[in-house]
Amino acid sequence: MRNEPHRSAPCIRGMRVTTGMMASGHDRAKILTLYPYLEADDIAQALSYAAWRAEEVEIDITCA
Repeated sequence: MRNEPHRSAPCIRGMRVTTGMMASGHDRAKILTLYPYLEADDIAQALSYAAWRAEEVEIDITCA
């Protein structure tokens, strides 16, 4: 995952397909039809990244 084309959103292999696009509710076959330049492993990596981000905990550190 890289942040190059969209800068604020992680993209798949530097393409203009964000990992968020993979969460569109389509099954893998439909995603591969919509984005024929993607590979099945791209979807797996995007889902793995999303799962990792879901586990991430942000702690607000405010100096008083």
